[in-house]
Amino acid sequence: MKLKQRRHQPMNSINTGRRTLGVSFPSGGQAEVLVWAPKAELVELTLNEGNTIIPLKKQDLGYWHLVTGEIKPGDTYKYRINEEQEYPDPASLSQPESVHGPSQAVDVARFKWTDDNWQNLPLEDYVLYELHVGTFTEDGTFAGLEEKLDYLKELGVNAIEIMPVAQFPGDRNWGYDGVFPFATQNSYGGPKGLQKLVDACHAKGLAVVLDVVYNHLGPEGNYLGVYGHYFTDKYNTPWGPALNFDDAWCDGVRRYFTENLLMWFRDFHIDAVRMDAVHAIKDFSPNHILREMKQHVNQLLQETGRPHYMIVELDLNDTRFINPLEEQGYGMDGQWIDEFHHALRVTMTGEQTGYYSDFSGISHLAKAYRDAYVFDGQFSEHRKKTFGIKAENNPGKQFVVFTQNHDHVGNRMLGERLGELVSFEMQKLAAGAVILSPYLPMLWMGEEYAEPHPFQYFVSHTDPDLAEAVRKGRKAEFADFHAEGEAPDPMAEETFNNSKLQWDLIGKEPHQTLFKYYQTLLRLRRELPALKNLDRKAVEAEADEATKTLVLRRTHEDQQVVVLMNFSQEPQQVTVQLGAKQLQLVLDSAAPEWKGPKAAEATVAGGVEVTLQPESLAVYSTSPPSPLSN
Repeated sequence: MKLKQRRHQPMNSINTGRRTLGVSFPSGGQAEVLVWAPKAELVELTLNEGNTIIPLKKQDLGYWHLVTGEIKPGDTYKYRINEEQEYPDPASLSQPESVHGPSQAVDVARFKWTDDNWQNLPLEDYVLYELHVGTFTEDGTFAGLEEKLDYLKELGVNAIEIMPVAQFPGDRNWGYDGVFPFATQNSYGGPKGLQKLVDACHAKGLAVVLDVVYNHLGPEGNYLGVYGHYFTDKYNTPWGPALNFDDAWCDGVRRYFTENLLMWFRDFHIDAVRMDAVHAIKDFSPNHILREMKQHVNQLLQETGRPHYMIVELDLNDTRFINPLEEQGYGMDGQWIDEFHHALRVTMTGEQTGYYSDFSGISHLAKAYRDAYVFDGQFSEHRKKTFGIKAENNPGKQFVVFTQNHDHVGNRMLGERLGELVSFEMQKLAAGAVILSPYLPMLWMGEEYAEPHPFQYFVSHTDPDLAEAVRKGRKAEFADFHAEGEAPDPMAEETFNNSKLQWDLIGKEPHQTLFKYYQTLLRLRRELPALKNLDRKAVEAEADEATKTLVLRRTHEDQQVVVLMNFSQEPQQVTVQLGAKQLQLVLDSAAPEWKGPKAAEATVAGGVEVTLQPESLAVYSTSPPSPLSN
């Protein structure tokens, strides 16, 4: 009865209660098949390597539909278009033989969840840890990652952010070349492996953030254009044709990606998504696709009672993306804020090439602490235009900050991590600058113990011509950097293996000390109300360019925390101005226990000068937490 009733609904409507695209098993042992193929004159389902062929019935708006008992969970299938070539399902949940092979029917509702009591964390409490499944552990699987969850809990993070898992060619890829947005990478463990991982994370109090890519698809195994008008010539992206969110036939594309987002939240219990480069999503519709997605996510919340967050990577200082729906914003819950990273990186290294050229260093870092956006209406020399808008009314929980991430490491020619570019003392300072900020901190896998292995760009395309084109493109990109060596071959398995974490280092020095230092920083953030509370109106930041020092003050009710930072290579005197209040030292990165040269004064009052060691950070509080233990 439900199936018959739903057929009379508009075929472009979205059912938040369950996935409808692809092959699903709603009830009664029968499979329901729905594919959007407006370009096709005939669509048939082929089973048993083509020995069983079942025609689909054409519906309105380019959809093809079937209810059948012929296909069961675990069966493989393809669609035959116009009695000619066979292709995998655009909404496939599983590609056991990678991108060119048949799709596999999966009943995601069969998984036995044990997380009924799980409540997503408040966004303001998120401490994120970005990782790549393939290089995080030796075996590079969801199961391998599951074995490290206790380690992540011990570190003090509470939300893991997983780089994209949509099916890509081969078994080595960053994930941004995915071509089956609904299918979970087979070499990682497939859809059941991901469900099991999420369930295990929730059992340990960890939220799961999934990186999704809705701005482009990869080049190999991309069959969407055979079925429908998924792409448009109206716009271009750096990665190829733009997805069609506002041109003719865009309704089917909008539904496709909205159903995908809802699937991750509903069927995989993902807590939040990080949406890749949303500035490359071109949509001039009256209701932007991100806004429409948020409306459907809100509807899902009404049905399940479970909140889910949408965090965007955004190269635009435009609060329209993160303002609430009721203020005509797109309703995104947060955004990555690269400008904090850029200001911090220039302050640490002095590097001012490329997009770093707009940043002066420590004065811009102080502005990032105060205003989130560094450029909020000023002329950008790099962009050759006035750029940005003020983010005065957006709370600190809407901004994610970091010292490094997959892009800022992997897009370097040799993939060097920050630890290979700055001193051990500067690594400690940088960690404090991020973790003690009034924003959501994100760590990049391995930084907490100074992993020396690089994170390099790697792919495993099976098309020889495409593989060679990627090699040549990578070499051309860094043609002017021959003095630093040759760009690693992205197709080589060695490049992938060289990017894996070395877990045996954690028990060795100085890695062990740095790990404990990160633990302490994260504990301070949890236990000091002035650090835990992300009220941006209770933040002051002042920089001294001459001495390369910065004073960050954060308050909550009667508690004050003062963070003193010295980015110079010389000892510096910094004056603490807090009236008659007395402050106690709660953390000093230069203390001998952190392998530093000398600790700062243990207790200071307002107006007292504090001597900061080179490349160090000292944290003072009016009411410190209980004694810190390692």
